Amino acid sequence: MRFLLDTEQRAFATSLDAMLTSADTPSAIRSWSAGDHTRGFDLWGRIAGAGVFALAIPEAYEGLGPRPVELAVAFVELGRHAVPGPLVETVTAAALLTEPGPAKRYLPALASGETVATLATAGGYALDGDAASALFTLTDGELRLAPGHGPVRASLDPARRLTLPATGGELLRAEAHFGEALTWARLATAAQALGVGLALLDRTVAYVKQRLQFGVLIGSFQAVKHQLADAKIALEFARPLLFGAALTLDPADVAAAKVAACEAAYTTARTALQLHGAIGYTAEYDLSLWLTKARALRTAWGGPAECRETVLSGGGRRW
Repeated sequence: MRFLLDTEQRAFATSLDAMLTSADTPSAIRSWSAGDHTRGFDLWGRIAGAGVFALAIPEAYEGLGPRPVELAVAFVELGRHAVPGPLVETVTAAALLTEPGPAKRYLPALASGETVATLATAGGYALDGDAASALFTLTDGELRLAPGHGPVRASLDPARRLTLPATGGELLRAEAHFGEALTWARLATAAQALGVGLALLDRTVAYVKQRLQFGVLIGSFQAVKHQLADAKIALEFARPLLFGAALTLDPADVAAAKVAACEAAYTTARTALQLHGAIGYTAEYDLSLWLTKARALRTAWGGPAECRETVLSGGGRRW
């Protein structure tokens, strides 16, 4: 079965790609990692203005959705450009805010980009809690608005800063079920990972067409071609799984898509690093921003083993 985007969806992807290309996201990421969110917030506003967050929010709360296929299209482009910030977490929080009171209070502002949300589960870290204007926690089924956060910690991905939420806070839902929200989190993460992998492949193909070894372009070597072909095949196999999962929103389908997309991106990252050589390790070289993101997304919202367990159980795991 082939999953092809329609004309409007392709035009949406093209417009996002053009907007993000002009935004110089590597500079925004480096500022974000240093604690300066100015450029990141400007980019966030432009993304929200394009309707990206509204795709996860019902029309009753000034959204456009839920429209998971279009959301996946958008997150592929966000991953392709390595956009910083709690993108997945904002979508996940929106999926949890289903009670009329909290929904009316937060969802319109999430759709417009006025509110940046993040989420911590089971006492864990929250992504970019220092940048978020709404930090939610989900522990033992209780959804709360955290009153603050602790010190900021760096992570492997410079565009992902970690904070430990303060305990307590306002109770928003006494019985919040995480299953549906986790499905949205994994779908968005898988789409991001696919975009990261595609960007790494494009950058590596361009690099091997320029790098000389013994006076010969390394892109002409058969072994290099095979490595790049393997990466391309893995990414292209992940693409229909992603959009198929977006159509069904079945937890097992989404978990399978996350495994395929994240593993493909991780494999492509390893290939990119090997073919770039020592320069790929340097933080000053933009490639590193995509390399670290591929590694971070692989374990976000459930690593490969956990997602495979969901697939094998038919998505029946309870949270």
